[in-house]
Amino acid sequence: MGVKEIITVISVLLLLFPSTVKPRAVGGAQPAGGAQGGAPGGGGGGTLDVVAQFGAKADEKTDLSQPLLNAWKEACASPAPSQIVIPAGTFLLSRAVLEGPCKGPVDIQVQGTIKAPPDPSHFKDDTWVIFNRIEGFTMSGGGIFDGQGALAWSKNDCHKNKKCTLFPINIRFHYLTNAYIHDITTKDSKQFNVNVLECKNITFERFTVSNPEHSLNTDGIHIGRSDGVTILHSEIKTGDDCISFGDGSKNVVVNGISCGPGHGISIGSLGRYQGEQPVAGIKIANCTITNTMNGVRIKSWPASYPGTASDMHFEDITMDNVSNPIIIDQQYCPWNQCDLKNPSRIKLSNISFKNIRGTAAGKEAVKIFCSAAFPCEGVELADIDLTYTGPDGPAISQCSNVSPKLSGKQNPPICAVPAPTSPVGQAGPAKASPGGKASPGATA
Repeated sequence: MGVKEIITVISVLLLLFPSTVKPRAVGGAQPAGGAQGGAPGGGGGGTLDVVAQFGAKADEKTDLSQPLLNAWKEACASPAPSQIVIPAGTFLLSRAVLEGPCKGPVDIQVQGTIKAPPDPSHFKDDTWVIFNRIEGFTMSGGGIFDGQGALAWSKNDCHKNKKCTLFPINIRFHYLTNAYIHDITTKDSKQFNVNVLECKNITFERFTVSNPEHSLNTDGIHIGRSDGVTILHSEIKTGDDCISFGDGSKNVVVNGISCGPGHGISIGSLGRYQGEQPVAGIKIANCTITNTMNGVRIKSWPASYPGTASDMHFEDITMDNVSNPIIIDQQYCPWNQCDLKNPSRIKLSNISFKNIRGTAAGKEAVKIFCSAAFPCEGVELADIDLTYTGPDGPAISQCSNVSPKLSGKQNPPICAVPAPTSPVGQAGPAKASPGGKASPGATA
């Protein structure tokens, strides 16, 4: 085919398939109408730059909220795939509520740093950024969500005040289906960094959480009432649980996580609220936990509402200077805020700890304290090698209301020491609910 023929073919194709991406005026003029998070018309998809097309400014003074919302409305209204770009630079964002349902897939490229107002009194509730009721959502770009939480941490009194003020969570993913979040950082959140609620098939990969050890109630990723959550190859440093699981967590895979400082990886606490859903199908593998209060933990309240948690497996985990490397605690009672006279009514079953090795910062390396009313069933420990070199002797293991299956190396000897009559000591307070009120899905 000659050059003239090629030019003719290209000309015909351009006539048949003109570009559907329409240029947008700076300032983001939008069609009238439409609820927050969606617009009634159908856009053409393509790339939407919040600076070049919607008037956002990376000056740390101009609020990103309206330009981002305008870009979101247009993207969400498009049947064709759309991409919103937040370019390099530092932006101030007062609040963002980005809602579906959307007509087509939406991708957000966060390339810059987005900062929250540092004063927690700026917020009327505990939400800073929320993505809600969206299917086919993706977010990446190497950018940062900075909650600027130092002032909030100094005002956190939830350990002594049950009606304490709940500070904003950095990012909420609620009611998402088929979502993929990767190469994103959340840091210095005022409360939880990420809350995953009622999601189905959501994946986090190369996700970074960075909070200082002294920041209270700043879980890295909290999961509740979600099915099919995957967290891969991520680094989490925080002042509370690196990853926490509330009720209704199902079919969750956590693999290749670096956790610490913080409180480790925790399932629960469970049983505090009526109507909690079962926890089932949790697999934690190939993780390194360093300088944390706990390693891998399952916890439920005494005198709890009834419930179940089953098929929970922890495998190939390295502990480095962890105070409580392996712990099941069905007498979880922070700051004595519970009724210790009645046992937990959470039934735990089919649990395994395999190939867990490393160093303990405390003597009690393995503690399995199950409910007297509902003893644990189907607990297996295989190839456990945890050493403690403190002045009070080698590591020990204590158990109650459980008859575990043992195989491979057992260091310390599992269940060789009688359990104490008092509940396991807890250094931290009960957590406030990430939903903003006492409700199912909250953790402690």
